[in-house]
Amino acid sequence: MPDIVALIPMRHKSERISGKNYRLFAGKPLYHYIIDSLSACSFIREIVVDTDSHIIREDAQKNFPDVRLIERPSHLKAGTVPMNNVLLHDISCVKADFYIQSHSTNPLLRPETITRAVRLFLEKYPGNDSLFSVTRLQSRFWTGSGEPINHNPEKLLRTQDLPALYEENSCLYIFSHKTMENRRNRIGESPILFEIDRLEACDIDEEIDFHIAEFLYNKSKEGKLSHGLEDSGNSALPAAGDRSV
Repeated sequence: MPDIVALIPMRHKSERISGKNYRLFAGKPLYHYIIDSLSACSFIREIVVDTDSHIIREDAQKNFPDVRLIERPSHLKAGTVPMNNVLLHDISCVKADFYIQSHSTNPLLRPETITRAVRLFLEKYPGNDSLFSVTRLQSRFWTGSGEPINHNPEKLLRTQDLPALYEENSCLYIFSHKTMENRRNRIGESPILFEIDRLEACDIDEEIDFHIAEFLYNKSKEGKLSHGLEDSGNSALPAAGDRSV
């Protein structure tokens, strides 16, 4: 069984939503949801929270005694610090064969999806050296200068017939210690793009996102929302197979 550690970086201050990582979401601090989902994945040996927040530290010690806490050093606390720098610090503190990185801002991400991503990565490694999650987009995209990206304006195809583009949704990253150390990047040379339904991949960035995610979560608990929050068959691209880029 490979040694896998989950990493969750969380800053105390958030620039666009004050204290969002520990703000109450459907009755619990937001970060509780991703820890609960990661805890339900049997592949993960340990969950590690990297934070500079005294609020998160105190709450985690009480509610998640098995979670390891790493105090983020002062030179990595600024919001402008690249995430790869934070992860390099974390893997120097906690050794493992492989790491899963996620965020507290993905409260709808399900344990089943995490497990499926890990299984796929382990099947494909070392042919594929990393995995990151994406959301399929099929709309008409343009550059800022007015150039079409994925369509021909002279041939008005239905949007469902357009070539898909894939947005990195920040729900999941899986990488080896070797890949991170050598490339200084959580995405390797031959990554798997792992598609997640857009509802499950709902990410909280702005205030409106918080309310939308909480609404979707509550509706799913009431049994009034199933699309994307049931077994959506998340897979590598294309949907029936896999693809590296």
